Amino acid sequence: MKKNTDKNLIYYNCDYSAESNKLLLDEIDARERAVLDHINQKVAGGISLDEILNFFFNAIQPIMPCDRLEAAFLEEDGKRLILHYVKTKYRKQHLLNGYASDIMGSPIEKVLHGRMVSIIRDMDEYSSDHPTSDSARLLLNEKILSSITCPIVVEGRPVGLLFCRSRRRAAFNENHVKLLALLSERLGQAMEKAFQIETLNSVIQNYMEMLSFVSHELKSPLSSIITLARTITAGYFGPLSGKHTEMIDRIIKKAEYLYNLSVEYLNLSRFEGGKYHLHPRSIDFVTGIIDPVIELVKPQIEEARMTIDPDFPDDELPITCDPELMRIVMVNLLSNAVKYGKTGGRIRLALKHKGRRIRVSVWNEGTGFPKTEKINLFKKFSVLHAPGLIEKKGHGVGLYVCWKIVQLHGGVIWADSEFNSWAEFTFEIPYHHLPEKADDVADGSITGK
Repeated sequence: MKKNTDKNLIYYNCDYSAESNKLLLDEIDARERAVLDHINQKVAGGISLDEILNFFFNAIQPIMPCDRLEAAFLEEDGKRLILHYVKTKYRKQHLLNGYASDIMGSPIEKVLHGRMVSIIRDMDEYSSDHPTSDSARLLLNEKILSSITCPIVVEGRPVGLLFCRSRRRAAFNENHVKLLALLSERLGQAMEKAFQIETLNSVIQNYMEMLSFVSHELKSPLSSIITLARTITAGYFGPLSGKHTEMIDRIIKKAEYLYNLSVEYLNLSRFEGGKYHLHPRSIDFVTGIIDPVIELVKPQIEEARMTIDPDFPDDELPITCDPELMRIVMVNLLSNAVKYGKTGGRIRLALKHKGRRIRVSVWNEGTGFPKTEKINLFKKFSVLHAPGLIEKKGHGVGLYVCWKIVQLHGGVIWADSEFNSWAEFTFEIPYHHLPEKADDVADGSITGK
């Protein structure tokens, strides 16, 4: 192990080959080797980055003077280092999680890309030699006086840095370099795996929040555009020519398409974010759910010159469910029946008693779907690929939301079809299904696929 000295900042060349690590192991004492073995056994089972490094921080105390432990990872194509973990023996911290530093031209560039371990013997002196280093100034505010830094290497590539800091000057020596090199090699894969999982979860969360925000921001102005356009075509601001009416009707259709799309994704983001929970109450399924949904979808049915044939029992169908969520299901299924149905064709809406459950089915004449596409139904973002279906502009959201809602109610949903003839979507839910917990439901917006 060779070292390069630059005043107060010392660099040690470290070879991460298996032979080199074996030689390093031979150079440490039995107590240090026992700590290494203990860490090696435990870190593999760590679930989170915090869990892994909290254990590591405590485990190294007998063999390394560490008052502060940090882990930072490369981001932005390796151009920036972001601090993702900080653990100290003291309370007040100044250099915090999220701190970012550029790699190019900094001392850590040599550590990362030169595969070296560095020691800062005196942080005061280092700060004087590097007056632009904010991290050194912040560490001095924490009374950190020396430091050792080691690259985290996984399968031959640097992914981040591990820092051990001490409140004593010149706390670290060449033996600590060997130990940290061995420790980081054993920690690398476990740390990177935990970091990638946490990063993925964060990306998903940010995606859902953005989706919810954009959908919500689009929904209200689009609704206003539709209302204003309908007011104009109704003649409230004076008569319009046939050409003008036709053009405004086209604007309404485009705005309705975008409005429905925004509500679909708003519903999806709320489900994915865990913001939709059952808010059940007793209601008659026909008068409380079916009738208002038919009224809502009626303009689409009339425009397509379709007829709807209800097939309901004569008696009431009282059921305990979340009415707002069940209306979302019914609007999706009926809107799909119109969208994918035959112009001038029939829609049959049937309700039946099935023991202690209610069965609802929506059947329509039309394109239907081939048997090969059946497995793609009710999947998120799944779009059917078959003649007559691709041009219908489905988004793979509506049926997935239906599946989520039916699942929340303790039910099942499925579909059957004869391609180029008919399609039928059916679900069953129990008459009484109470969730384990009920939180506030979202605004109950409903839309078709």
